Amino acid sequence: MSAGSLRVERHASMASFDPLQWDRLSGGCATVSHALLDAFEASGCVCAETGWQPSHLGIHDGDTLVAAAPGYLKSHSYGEYVFDWAWAEALERAGRAYYPKLLCAIPFTPVPGPRLLARNPHARRLLLDAWLALARDTGVSSAHLLFPDDAALEMLQDPTLQLRESVQFHWHNAGYRDYPHFLESLSRDKRKKIRQERRRVADAGVVLRRIDGADISDAELALFVTCYRNTYRVRGQRPYLNELFFARLRERMPQALMLVVASRDGRDIACALNLRDSRRLYGRYWGEIEYVPCLHFEACYHQGIEYAIERGLEAFEGGAQGEHKMARGFSPTRTWSAHWLRDEDFAAAVARHLEMERTGMALHISELEERTPYRPAG
Repeated sequence: MSAGSLRVERHASMASFDPLQWDRLSGGCATVSHALLDAFEASGCVCAETGWQPSHLGIHDGDTLVAAAPGYLKSHSYGEYVFDWAWAEALERAGRAYYPKLLCAIPFTPVPGPRLLARNPHARRLLLDAWLALARDTGVSSAHLLFPDDAALEMLQDPTLQLRESVQFHWHNAGYRDYPHFLESLSRDKRKKIRQERRRVADAGVVLRRIDGADISDAELALFVTCYRNTYRVRGQRPYLNELFFARLRERMPQALMLVVASRDGRDIACALNLRDSRRLYGRYWGEIEYVPCLHFEACYHQGIEYAIERGLEAFEGGAQGEHKMARGFSPTRTWSAHWLRDEDFAAAVARHLEMERTGMALHISELEERTPYRPAG
């Protein structure tokens, strides 16, 4: 494959890509699937009007897609989970505009995974170069690649990029036979805490059921949307996602959905909607219409771990942030982002900030690892 035979194209929508070709490049990862990215756009949740103008890249060899990257021109920093509000404020105080910026990420989805999708390292390098060229040519202040998988880290050690480190909390399957086997791997106080939490939910009369995507009924989907909206409403916020988005997910990728429904006295009161693929479970959306102590932990964490063990999945990612997840069996896991900044003085200031931040993050992660919920080996 010679570079001269390739063409780079900028795509204004996911609908312009062939879904099968995109998904071959994504390696079956649910959170980078064509169906998910297209659902964001087809539902109107991701568009220029919401501050997410699609600007995807594709590298084509004739009719074959050999590399691709999801991209957006952003007019704000909502829905990203790598927080750069202070950067925007600092640049704007200096009289320069931070927005629009270029983003390579999955909207509203702080899940590590492939971002520069390619058939081989050569095509991936061309894709990164094309993405940086797009940032330079469009005149944006900056370009940000969020939550790449570890396989991309070596290539992102680029002199034009600055790496930023963060931490999430993931559960890893150590070959557990069942949920009691997992509990036995925890320290005594953590086992006791989890059993107490689960007992409180059961004693409150709550029962839970797990439903795979193809079996989610219209009524159950409507229930989930009601719960999801209500959780935002009680916080005085507007939800990022709408009913059409979730309907598209059920229609286009039912095999990647798992819904947890909580009921009491014959009435459904809470839901947690997860994504999954052949390797991992991803905790994504939660909502309730009736509060029950510890129900959030049961629906969003304990049920997910049980499901992952039953299905033989290697990991369960419970979402961004939340040190409280450690007490439920999750472990600290490093995540990354890569940043290109046009203004040299601003880039130098950010580099100094990131150097101090990395030192603090290393100490923080070290402290977290000392608080492992697991028993010592042996």
